[in-house]
Amino acid sequence: MKGWTNYHSHTHYCDGKGTAEEYISRAVGLGMISYGISSHAPTPFTWPWTMKKEAMSDYFTEIQDCKAKYLGIIDVYSSLEVDFIPGVVSVNSDWIIDADLDYSIGSVHFVDSFEDGTPWEIDGASKVFEKGLQAIFGGDAKGAIQRYFALTRQMIAEAPPTIVGHLDKIKMQNTNGLLFSENDRWYQKEIVETLEAVKEKGLMLEINTRGLYKKKASESYPSLWVFRYLKDMSIPIMMNSDSHHTQEMTGFFSETAEKLISAGLTQVMVLLNNDWQEGRLTVDGIEI
Repeated sequence: MKGWTNYHSHTHYCDGKGTAEEYISRAVGLGMISYGISSHAPTPFTWPWTMKKEAMSDYFTEIQDCKAKYLGIIDVYSSLEVDFIPGVVSVNSDWIIDADLDYSIGSVHFVDSFEDGTPWEIDGASKVFEKGLQAIFGGDAKGAIQRYFALTRQMIAEAPPTIVGHLDKIKMQNTNGLLFSENDRWYQKEIVETLEAVKEKGLMLEINTRGLYKKKASESYPSLWVFRYLKDMSIPIMMNSDSHHTQEMTGFFSETAEKLISAGLTQVMVLLNNDWQEGRLTVDGIEI
């Protein structure tokens, strides 16, 4: 058996553009062997790209219908990408636990708050990022980025998800290296300490290609230099596209697979028959 998988995928219930049925039908057409739907989980506050709590029942019903319809054709799984905001939302929130997910993706999209309590979104518009950087951190980019990684490690320690999402996504705001250099010792220390936390908890880490096909980053999340640490630490990985449209489901997979293989990362995790197992990565799919 050979084909791609993708476990990070957003539907119209959040900021995605397709239904679960449209994604799974497209996945079958692409010869994919396993697919997970993971819309942005509800938060206690209203936000433009999160799912509303009252929509959760319909969301999971849609996925369950796809599981039944495509049984024996493709494995279909239900998930949520869950934000971590201390004391506000995490995979330990009641409405997440009650959802009985097949797996969870944990991500940090918000770093602290403005004076009025509005969360600071770090991966949205650059003007919002700059506003928060000045208002909350006094323009201290190093301090803001260290806080981002500290929150990621806090999530891993206190509310560990199945999969850690887009580890270094905050770099998307580092246009032309104006905020920092990835060669900076302090920055690499933050990455390595976070990987050590992932390793200690036995979690999986995604190699997220969204920044590449959206032209928000020149490399995957995480960057290529991180691959050697993933290899040395034997951290289980997978490739996810973080798709928000059916056209993005395997975006930059072949190119990223080639770079992973070059770094000696030839095994990726695949969810089949409700069991996480290793598959062999090739430039045109995963062999099981």
